[in-house]
Amino acid sequence: MTGAAARDTDPAVPAVGRAHPAVSAESRTDSAVPAAGPAHPAVSAAGRTDPAAPTESRTDPTAPPASPTDPRTEAVLAQLLARITEDRLRQAAHALTATPSPTGREAPLAHLIADRLTAAGFAATAQHLDAHQANAVGRLRGHGGGDDLMLYAPIDTLTTGDEGIDLPWIGERLRPDMLPRAEDDGPYVSGLGASNPKGHAACVLVLAEALGEVRPALVGDVVVAFGAGGMPTNAIEAPGHPARANTGHGVGCSFLLERGWHTDHAVIAKPGDFIAHEEVGLCWFEITVPGIHTYAGSRHRLPYRNPVVTAAEVVTRLELWLAGHPERHRTATAAPQGVIGSIAGGWERMPAVTPAACRIRLDLRIAPGTTPMAAKRELAAYTARLSAELGVELGLELILAIPGTSTPPDAPIVRTAVAAWERTAGAPHRAVPDNSGATDANILRSRGIPTARVGMPKVASKRFETDFARGMNTVDVRAMRRLCEVLARITLSTTATPPPA
Repeated sequence: MTGAAARDTDPAVPAVGRAHPAVSAESRTDSAVPAAGPAHPAVSAAGRTDPAAPTESRTDPTAPPASPTDPRTEAVLAQLLARITEDRLRQAAHALTATPSPTGREAPLAHLIADRLTAAGFAATAQHLDAHQANAVGRLRGHGGGDDLMLYAPIDTLTTGDEGIDLPWIGERLRPDMLPRAEDDGPYVSGLGASNPKGHAACVLVLAEALGEVRPALVGDVVVAFGAGGMPTNAIEAPGHPARANTGHGVGCSFLLERGWHTDHAVIAKPGDFIAHEEVGLCWFEITVPGIHTYAGSRHRLPYRNPVVTAAEVVTRLELWLAGHPERHRTATAAPQGVIGSIAGGWERMPAVTPAACRIRLDLRIAPGTTPMAAKRELAAYTARLSAELGVELGLELILAIPGTSTPPDAPIVRTAVAAWERTAGAPHRAVPDNSGATDANILRSRGIPTARVGMPKVASKRFETDFARGMNTVDVRAMRRLCEVLARITLSTTATPPPA
């Protein structure tokens, strides 16, 4: 089915010119994204969408209109957008999705991107961290005297598409969208990472190629960077993957900046149809539950304390504590969450014996301004009370920490990004609350680069159910086109000078 036919038949897809889809907390949407330029949904004072609001004319009549732009800049923008077609975006999404890039093994995709940037006239390279892992980065030079801008997107996928690694934890089987191959379904492209991160990276890549073709007058440099190791994961323990532990958590972004690829401003393309100036950080903790190693045949004759049983009680209590964490640390835009992601204990080959300990690992998101040590002390106080109640001495270790970061909302890059979003949407921008996603924006900001974040909403259609994996693995090319317009407006506003009249 063609994209045009899909727009005619899919009731979840609004026609061009209808209201923009409702957007709630981070990167969720009530409908698919139209091609360009419609009104934005009504938003409550708390920042949530109002489902009772009418579907037409949803702009706020009391809000000031978006700032005017120079007609010469608009002419350059039109040249760029004429080259950024849905077909071209679809092809880029296919190319990136079909090139496997699990965390730690991004080098083949980095080389593909670097080659395309070079062909577009960028000074580009695949920047290796080791034999398996690499960033792609390129620079389009301006005439000098202006600010440099980085457009950034990660390129590694959260899962691998390998049954031996992903199963059974991702499910009973790998669906087609969980595999590194691209499939079309009307306006949608599906495949491992087709939306997050590869659909966003494809938008940056196609915009870069369009910039290389149009060659607008630039006073500042445009740097496009595609980072390895952007996912929240330690090394994958499997043959052919790097042995070092630090393959995720922004390692590629950090390496990029260490090697001198600094700019005055940055924009990261990651899910969420809004402009974010801050985001949460994350802390990983390991809780050790002690017990006694013994044998099933001796349970009635020897001291018995099974840490597997105690861990079940610890997990139950801890889950309740985590559920209250967002309310204790909520900010205007963040509601930092926490989940228990792993339990380890005992020999799977030998359930006849009990282990001497179980380990529980959890991810605790922290709001900007909350230090990892403050989070550790808060959790330590809770585990101390839990230890007393259960009669065990629980151990607690902080095993990973990435603080949350913030760029001032009145920083030039944030104001420019908001204006670009408003010009594209034809509506005032409203901050979206309850976000709890962390990205490489934390690495960029922590290294002193003011950074804004913008992206696409997760897909929603009556064609399929959008669970977590589908949201990562399916992209709407119409939403890609709209994101490209936002990114192009930011780029021209930051680095370009209008040509002479």
